[in-house]
Amino acid sequence: MKKECPNYQKNLARCNCTYEPCSRKGYCCECIEYHLSHGELPACYFNEEEERTYNRSISFFASRRR
Repeated sequence: MKKECPNYQKNLARCNCTYEPCSRKGYCCECIEYHLSHGELPACYFNEEEERTYNRSISFFASRRR
């Protein structure tokens, strides 16, 4: 069972992740930990077009900001 997050509803409302089976939606600490452990960034670092690619790599993020 997940620990309660005092910001869960606020986080969920602004979460732009479109990966529906994600169990970390609204739990930003878990989301960031998960993605960083895979060399990635969470969806909230990407704009709508970039997020839909599901490419969460740090290199993709950097390449789009040059």
